[in-house]
Amino acid sequence: MATGSLLPALLVLIGALLQAAGSANTSVQPQKAIIPRGGSVNVTCLATCDQNATLGLETPLTKRPVNNGSNWVTYELSGIQEDSAPICFSNCGANQTGASISLTVYWFPESVELAPLPQWQPVGENFTLHCKVKGGEPWNSLSVLLLRGKEVLDRQPVEGHPAEVTTTVLARREDHGANFSCHTELDLRTQSLGLIQNSSATRQLRTFVLPEIGLRLAAPRIMEVGTQLPVNCTLDGLFPASEAQVYLALKDQRLEPTVKYSSDSLCATASVRVNAGEEGIQQLRCTVTLGNQSRRTGEKVTIYSFPAPNLTLSESEVPEGTMVTVECKAHPGAVVTLNGAPVGTPGSSARFTLNASAEDNGRSFLCSAVLEVDGIKVYKNKTQNLVVLYGPLLNKSDCPENWTLQEGSQQILKCQARGNPIPQVKCHRIGDGALLPIGVLRTIMQNISGTYKCRATGHGVVTREVVVKVNYYRQNNLVIIILVAAAALSCIVGTAAYLYNRQRKIREYKLQKAQEASNIKLNTPP
Repeated sequence: MATGSLLPALLVLIGALLQAAGSANTSVQPQKAIIPRGGSVNVTCLATCDQNATLGLETPLTKRPVNNGSNWVTYELSGIQEDSAPICFSNCGANQTGASISLTVYWFPESVELAPLPQWQPVGENFTLHCKVKGGEPWNSLSVLLLRGKEVLDRQPVEGHPAEVTTTVLARREDHGANFSCHTELDLRTQSLGLIQNSSATRQLRTFVLPEIGLRLAAPRIMEVGTQLPVNCTLDGLFPASEAQVYLALKDQRLEPTVKYSSDSLCATASVRVNAGEEGIQQLRCTVTLGNQSRRTGEKVTIYSFPAPNLTLSESEVPEGTMVTVECKAHPGAVVTLNGAPVGTPGSSARFTLNASAEDNGRSFLCSAVLEVDGIKVYKNKTQNLVVLYGPLLNKSDCPENWTLQEGSQQILKCQARGNPIPQVKCHRIGDGALLPIGVLRTIMQNISGTYKCRATGHGVVTREVVVKVNYYRQNNLVIIILVAAAALSCIVGTAAYLYNRQRKIREYKLQKAQEASNIKLNTPP
């Protein structure tokens, strides 16, 4: 039998049973139903009446009769958008009764969205997750899950259209780079329709730590115009250190630091060069920015100009006996000290005059200037040398008057003169003008004997006579022969004495043996 013919028969049977009960009544089949939004459902209204009842269905929904029989009628309800409770009614004579059906509409959320997270979130502070859900029914079967990765942070029911679900989360270091999302679950498993899920797009969180204190700026208290000095800015305990930005500046001059990062610290180093016209107290600033926060520190730097003192000699090269003026001048505000100058009132200049002598040749004059900048003493020095022309001088210590040399020996003959410029010395033998080889190693020969006139030429001329005497080689041989003969004679005498003593001891020994033998015979009994 076909399903369409079974339903009217079933309804007739139900009506007959109800009529047998002896009471007029109205019922509906099914009594409740769950349908997708926009879907349709068939509803049957039944009446128990001993006569033909008049049946109807009250509902704002679109309805269409699809079948009927004695005391029953079936309607198709279509385009259902929301929950509804249609009412079946019947008129049995003057008696009217009714019955309602519960229609529940389900539909998936149209959108699930997690609101944007803070661009940067400080570690240790709370932030709020906002999940917006548009649509979705029935509410009592719809819930929202707020997730960190796969970890469920909170689960809440949905109420209203649109719905917004929030939860508070404490930011941690390990949340840096973590993904957050929200998730909806429409649980229709009791209606055998399963668990319907939907998720929002994920959003990534960036957390950070930027200490309130600890930013250090190391810089010199004073800087000289034209110099280049390093400054560095350091901060420990920040996270993530590599994301931090550093700004270094001296007054309006932005520096270009080199930044080195470690796991939780940074060190920014830059070179500062100051130019003329920037003298005075300037502010050096360091700013570290991480996330949406910044930390700042600064140091005062005193910029100063302090050129080296100006040291002058009235003449830097003078003959011996010349008066020379030495003068030193320094930057205003500095105090100079000039060696050789008499002690006087400290000031930015000093001078004195001296009579140049040979001892002053090569003398170095030192002018030291000191300037106090922000409580720090800064020194600058300048030196100048004096050249004194004097001489030449031929002293006995440098060029002896008498030289006694040994023929055949290797020697360097020295005759030197002192003076500035260094004198040139030449010695010529009186008589034949032969040149004495001085200053070089040579073998001494008898032919260099004689009297020489040594002439030193420099800042003037001076002469000295020297006598050179060479001991002859024959005299040396005679001395050697005498010494050898004496040594040989000594050897002969010694050998003869040794042999004489040896013979004497042998004779004494033999005589002693003979006496002992004689005594033995005398003492022997007959």
